[in-house]
Parts: sequence; structure tokens; C-alpha cells
Amino acid sequence: MKCALVTGGAGFIGSHFVRFLLEKYDCKVVNYDLLTYAGNVRNIADLMDNPRHTFIRGDIRDMDHVERVMFEHEVDTVVNFAAESHVDRSILDPGSFIRTDVYGTYVLLEVSRRCGIERFLQVSTDEVYGSRMEGKFNEEDPLDPSNPYSASKAGADLMARAYFKTFNLPVLITRGCNTIGPYQYPEKVVPLFTTNAIDNLPLPIYGDGRNVRDYIFVHDICSAIAEVLEKGKPGEAYNIGTGGENERSVIQVAQAILSILGKPESLIRFVEDRPGHDKRYPMDVSKLRSLGWKHRYPFEEALEITVRWYVENQSWWREIKAKDPWFKKRG
Repeated sequence: MKCALVTGGAGFIGSHFVRFLLEKYDCKVVNYDLLTYAGNVRNIADLMDNPRHTFIRGDIRDMDHVERVMFEHEVDTVVNFAAESHVDRSILDPGSFIRTDVYGTYVLLEVSRRCGIERFLQVSTDEVYGSRMEGKFNEEDPLDPSNPYSASKAGADLMARAYFKTFNLPVLITRGCNTIGPYQYPEKVVPLFTTNAIDNLPLPIYGDGRNVRDYIFVHDICSAIAEVLEKGKPGEAYNIGTGGENERSVIQVAQAILSILGKPESLIRFVEDRPGHDKRYPMDVSKLRSLGWKHRYPFEEALEITVRWYVENQSWWREIKAKDPWFKKRG
């Protein structure tokens, strides 16, 4: 890996992954991001003077621009984080998810084929499997998405697999569980609950609050993606998670955040459940662990670090919540 194109590299996980590559590998990184609502140059401000880091504002749906960037920078590796990723927004506007997550991925795959890319890693989600209360999903299970977001990611996964089978493009797919950590956009559950609690606002919990997720710290998911990028077998998918060790219900997450902040549980508010709300995504992660990877951060430590970051960086999220009408609509 001499030069990696990281799309969505000014977003949450993408910005951490760019930083991880620059710290752990002797390579150049082209950070390609459109800077839509969830992309933020403040997330990568410390990288702008790094001579091995180049930031380019661009749209993964723009084939001519993507191709020009790849050729000019002699990119040999692509890691695609760029995506619309919030389930609630996908229910209101499915089309934007199809255009970015499916068509945008196609553009990256097609240009990668033309450029002879050596590794293409598609960053996906556990949500493509649908919901299951018993047993665990493995990488060969059929995809059964429940909402427009997960459907768009499943479509991207299938397109990536098709490019491997049809054109022998060296594609890898990672399917990660719920990631938490600094710089996560405050529409997601942990930063939303944390920032609301700081301001003594209600913590809205869908339905009965018993929906369960496996939570992984952002540093762990970055190391897992790098492990797959380095050691994974082309054409294969790899589940990323804690094997259930960090599984918590939404109620448990809310209670833990309130405990860290010393806030009362009376801030919890149950609201009408959203359509297509999956109960649980249990994943078998033995395939990834066979490469030699295991997560380092238990749930309590990961949550503590995350919550404290939002306490100490209020200017970052207050500016976002003040500008984004999404938060006003949600009260």
C-alpha cells in the first residue's frame, strides 16, 4: 500500500481511520469527502499539515473526478466509508441513500477496475443481515435488510461482490457493529443521549427500549478494518464486533450515560417506535479473529471515553446541533 484513497475520510469512522493509517503505515492517504452534513473538516484539522495526507473535496458519484484523482495520485488502495448512514433519515428520504450508497459505490468500483486497484475495501454494516434474536449471523448468511439505509448498504455489498466475480477486482467487505467514540455526529444514539443529557433534555427511546446492539470503540473498528485490508482474502466479507461481549439494550445504554454524567433517569422518554426497527444483530466474528484480531475496549471503558469527549468538546457538537434543522424537528 503506497497510496490509499479513503472516501468519507472527514466523517466519524473515516477520520479516525485516516489518522490510524498515517500513524501505523508508511503510506500516503488521499482523503476524499463531499463534506455533506456529517462530514466536518474540524474532524481532521490536526492532519492538514501532514505531508502524507491530502484532502480533496469531492463526490463519489462523480466518475470523472474520482478517476482523475485516482490517476493523478497513483492510488493503489481504496477504502470506502462514504455513505448516507442514518436509519431515521433514510425513512424520510430513501432516494439519497440509493444515489450515494449504491450508485456511489458502483462509481468507485468501476474506476478502481479501470485503474487496476490492488485492494478495494467496502465498509458495510451488520444491519444488512436483518434482525435475529437467537444464534449469530455469519458472513455466508443471506442479506435481509429492514429499512432503506440497510438496503442501500446491502446493494453496495452485492455490487462489490459482483465486481469481484465478474472482473476479478480484489474486493473485501467489512460488516461492523455499532461504533462509538469521539467525533460521531450527534444524531446517533450515544452522542444524542449524551448531548441531550448534558443539557437536561429528554433521551428519546424508541418502543420498549429493549432493542440490543453490540457496541465497539472506534479505535477497535479501525484496527479491524486495517487487519482485513492487510490479511483478508479478496472476495470475502468479514464481520466486525465484540462477539456479543459489548451487547447492551438501548435502556442500558441510556442508564449508563446518565450514570456517568450524574443525571437522573427521569430524563428517559419512551417514544413511538420507528418502522422497520430491528431488535438485534448478533454476529459470529470468528472469521475475523482467525486473522489475529480481537477488540481491546470493553463497553464501559469505550462509553466512558466517548461521553467524556462530548463533555470536553461542547463547542464541536453545539455548533452542529444549532445549524442542523434535523434536531429542531425532533424537539
